[in-house]
Amino acid sequence: MQPLALDRPRAQFDDMMHIALLPDRAVVAVDGPDRAAFLQGLVSNDVEQVAPGRAVWAALLTPQGKWLADFFILMDGERLLLDVERNQAGMIVEKLSRFRLRSKVKLEILDWFVHAAWGDGLLDQPNAVSAPDPRLPDAGWRILAPSECVTNASAAAWDAHRLALGLPDGSRDLEAEKSVLLEAGFDELGGVSWSKGCYMGQELTARTKYRGLIKRRLVPVDIEGDRPSPGTPVVRDDGVEVGTLRSGAGQRALATLRLDAIAAPLSSGGVRIIPQPAAWMTLPQGSG
Repeated sequence: MQPLALDRPRAQFDDMMHIALLPDRAVVAVDGPDRAAFLQGLVSNDVEQVAPGRAVWAALLTPQGKWLADFFILMDGERLLLDVERNQAGMIVEKLSRFRLRSKVKLEILDWFVHAAWGDGLLDQPNAVSAPDPRLPDAGWRILAPSECVTNASAAAWDAHRLALGLPDGSRDLEAEKSVLLEAGFDELGGVSWSKGCYMGQELTARTKYRGLIKRRLVPVDIEGDRPSPGTPVVRDDGVEVGTLRSGAGQRALATLRLDAIAAPLSSGGVRIIPQPAAWMTLPQGSG
């Protein structure tokens, strides 16, 4: 554990509470009286559900319903904070700004820090904005702060925890303007509201759910050997390509796989891979 610094928010945790700085994440502020209504018409989840200590996970889609970005939305007094991928922050601000029109809203990339916390223990971050990760209870907490919090874990440790849960990690696991939300578990993980009003890309998202159009899924896999690099094709034993390896660490990774191939013998880069669908995933009978 690092020593407490006087100019940092204090964190209290026992040996089971892990807190990690996520340097690949950034914070975008959405301020102004129309902030909630503005986002409500653009993202996949219900922004009205955001409250102090309660975050939502949502995606920004193309008009054709394909993934562009996803982020957590937290409340900070009279503004909303988006926990986004750092390399997408500028794009997100640019895309959202195109739809601002007459809305009274201001978008700004903040010089803040993003942390993840998971495990059991007492979390105390008085100078930060925090909320439970809304995807799964075991995913822990999201913590946004104007200065670095005291940490006792690495970003790599968080990544291993995320992979163990089978959670997607934005552009590492989804393809911009190609991926469909339900392929990456946004339905089971609460990243889509089916009861809110219209939003950009809603038509395709609804059609894929109610017509059962999903043909592939992002699935956790175990790797028996050296892990191939992301983007390596996944093939059946007969040589037919059935998917692509995505993010990974150690002997664990995520892979986009055809549903009809999840139960088949598979390899990637000459290494055997074994699909291990997460307990939260809902797959058609016979595919997992």
